[in-house]
Amino acid sequence: MNVIDHHSPDELHDQYRQTPDARLARRIQAVWLARQGRTCPQIRDITGVSRRTIQQWIARYNRGGIDELLDKPRSGRPALLSTESEERLARRIEAGPTDADSFSAFTGPAVGALVEQEFGVLYSLRGIERLLGRMGFSYLAPRPRHEESDPQVQEAFKKTSRKGWLKSPPHIPTSE
Repeated sequence: MNVIDHHSPDELHDQYRQTPDARLARRIQAVWLARQGRTCPQIRDITGVSRRTIQQWIARYNRGGIDELLDKPRSGRPALLSTESEERLARRIEAGPTDADSFSAFTGPAVGALVEQEFGVLYSLRGIERLLGRMGFSYLAPRPRHEESDPQVQEAFKKTSRKGWLKSPPHIPTSE
């Protein structure tokens, strides 16, 4: 395979080892292996991609170096909420539920109902999970604590009642 000398083999190897993007690293690895004189079937066996894909990567590298191996922006389905609406929703979530809300914590279904009510957009539960993740929120909720609970009494209970919750012995002999 004909590879143009944009970078030395050592530079390619360093780039391959140091890049945090796994997809880009595999493309650089293929170019590096081609620079070493490996054949396309050998590179295919090492990288696990098709012969045609390797040829395309080499052609892209020959056109413009490592920059040509970067992922290009992909089109996709437009977001249901605009960036402005997502920011408004984030501020609303950070402020917490109000007295007018019919829920006391922001769970996935509660956020979905809020989005539908305030923005007129219907999301599935999985869509809400992705939306929250994209906005930097966790879908997890802390374990609820009773407002009148006493942590000192709970700790004392844990220390004194150990025998009551130990597991039974793993082997209980049966009569023969």
